[in-house]
Amino acid sequence: MAAASGLRAMVGVKRVIDYAVKVRVKPDKTGVVTDGVKHSMNPFCEIAVEEAVRLKEKKLVSEVIAVSCGPQQCQETIRTALAMGADRGLHVEIPAKDYESLGPFQVSKILAALAKKEDVNLLLLGKQAIDDDCNQTGQMTAAFLDWPQGTFASEVTLDGDKLKVEREVDGGLETVHLKLPAVVTADLRLNEPRYATLPNIMKAKKKKIEVVKPSDLGVDLTPRLKTLSVEDPPQRTAGVKVETVDDLVAKLKESGRI
Repeated sequence: MAAASGLRAMVGVKRVIDYAVKVRVKPDKTGVVTDGVKHSMNPFCEIAVEEAVRLKEKKLVSEVIAVSCGPQQCQETIRTALAMGADRGLHVEIPAKDYESLGPFQVSKILAALAKKEDVNLLLLGKQAIDDDCNQTGQMTAAFLDWPQGTFASEVTLDGDKLKVEREVDGGLETVHLKLPAVVTADLRLNEPRYATLPNIMKAKKKKIEVVKPSDLGVDLTPRLKTLSVEDPPQRTAGVKVETVDDLVAKLKESGRI
């Protein structure tokens, strides 16, 4: 294992429809409308970037590499990570038509290949993306690499030659020790991401972004899942106010509830 000061971290950053945008389903129900819609970095990915940068500021990590898979516009997301403090970027360029069917399985293979190629010790990811909510990429990547994983992390510290990860679980908190190299996925409570300052945004424009193709990494993007239909959530009907218990019983009988 590399000394703490020699640890190299890779962070996955996904471009998603901005959380403040009202998502619209395409008329043909094959997906959601993305053209002309504001995009930004997945919020959980922002938390992962912030944690990697903090580890670097503590001199526990020597380099932070931001990676994104997708069309040309993903470089904007990488630039955001660079402005937050990442050192350089990797863009795995995927045409828009192929990107629509890209799933966690293919992304995990790409990340695993890049982690080996870049010889990183730590892979930091958001626990899930807000567009598909799959919560699979970190776990699959760890499996492909045969690395230990700490998911839903709310605290990450270096403890000797191991990584100490506090995890958010249903019953409270769980603490695990991971032998490096390892995969960690960020929970909402891990940190509060910083805002990129104007000077850092300008510096980010000069930082290097290397462009590679999935074929360069030996990854096949053939989809294994097919989306049959995307539907809007059912609209809720307005409630009815009643004055007395008798009115309530009458309404319930009328609706067939009792």
